[in-house]
Amino acid sequence: MRAVSAPPGEQREPLARVPSIDDLLRSPGGLALVDAYGRTLVTDAFRAVAADARAKLAGGAASAAGVADVAALVEAAAHRLAAMMTPSLIPVLNLTGTVLHTNLGRAPLPPEAIAAMSAVAAGASNLEFDLARGRRGERDALVEDWICRLTGAEAATVVNNNAAAVLLVLNTLARRREVPVSRGELVEIGGSFRIPEVMSRAGARLVEVGTTNRTHARDFVEAITPRTAALMKVHTSNYVVSGFTAAVPERELARIAHDAGLPCVVDLGSGTLLDLARYGLPREQTVAETLAAGADLVTFSGDKLLGGPQCGIVAGRAEMVARVRRNPMKRALRVDKLTLAALGAVLRLYADPARVCERLPTLRLLTRPQGDIRALAEQLRPALAAALEGRASVSVIECSSQIGSGALPVEQLPSAGLALRPLTGGGRAPERLAARFRELPLPVVGRVSDGALVFDLRCLEDAQPFLAQLAQLGTAESSP
Repeated sequence: MRAVSAPPGEQREPLARVPSIDDLLRSPGGLALVDAYGRTLVTDAFRAVAADARAKLAGGAASAAGVADVAALVEAAAHRLAAMMTPSLIPVLNLTGTVLHTNLGRAPLPPEAIAAMSAVAAGASNLEFDLARGRRGERDALVEDWICRLTGAEAATVVNNNAAAVLLVLNTLARRREVPVSRGELVEIGGSFRIPEVMSRAGARLVEVGTTNRTHARDFVEAITPRTAALMKVHTSNYVVSGFTAAVPERELARIAHDAGLPCVVDLGSGTLLDLARYGLPREQTVAETLAAGADLVTFSGDKLLGGPQCGIVAGRAEMVARVRRNPMKRALRVDKLTLAALGAVLRLYADPARVCERLPTLRLLTRPQGDIRALAEQLRPALAAALEGRASVSVIECSSQIGSGALPVEQLPSAGLALRPLTGGGRAPERLAARFRELPLPVVGRVSDGALVFDLRCLEDAQPFLAQLAQLGTAESSP
């Protein structure tokens, strides 16, 4: 028996009740949206919500009420446009306990750097213009003197990150030639980028020397051939080789390289400018010490222990920096005026070592006393417990922070925080509670550990924004 279909008019009738795009645009709500967002974007939004309404009605919606009337479609379009126009990159509160968190933007910038960026962002600047001579200048000159002053380098250049710095140096010095590197230093950095792959892309041929745990001077000596372009040492970011180990110090590696007429390149990774031990932190070799040990070129990051914007710095001998700067790849990897403005402001803070620790957010957060952090936790606990009453318990805990971004990877910093333990909801409740905090207007990012959502408060200097939005936890979409 054949099914009897509805007459064509009855099939079309629900869909015909969807207002036209012109009707939506002429409605008071539509005119308000056009005024706010412009006709083109609003028209696209109305087309999208009208299509959704037609799909719902065709799928069996009993009525157009609440689905396809003018008011409903205008409201749906308004939500769509608001979501579309919300910036994708927004501030968050980093309560993970990792100070230099790669996924959360690494080093926070000081007010001086933000002001410097703002000053040059709105108009023209002397980015590549020599004001004294009235002709084209070199953008590296804006920060080169300060880098040299703080590191003892003869010259310096800046690119967009440290991986780019390594790539550029190797492509300049060792294209189609060999570079010996200890097997224990063939690191993989964030995003699965590996030193061997970076070297390959640079056009250099990696020569592995020594073993994973022990590499000796003779291993480098025996690896040198007429095709060798440079000897290289790489900071072991994100891990430490310990136990029965041996490594060739920079001074000895430089001597081996120079005896063979080769340059010595050191990738320091994080690259601190100060002896961190004087501030109560674990010791890390400085850029100045590495150059003084004989390295010809040192590469390091600007947004890690230095505390500045994302960039990679190449510092060392003037003749080699000049060669790096002449590489055509340098233009593709160069930084913009905002980065240079921020970097210059940060470098100038180092002119006063006695106060740089309090003025530079990265160093201030890393050296923050555990007692101060615990006092903040005690202060915040009652308000947070009240906001989560009946849903989670809140307790003050001692915990350990880490520096992050490959800097001193096994070192822990004594810290304190809050542990939020859901009272119901099963094994996934801590993750759902974490999602609720990430949905707040100023997202709060913590870490889930041992059945609790943990907020390490080392990086929370101003508690007011955190406290001000606790009342909104009850209206967030997720539930623990």
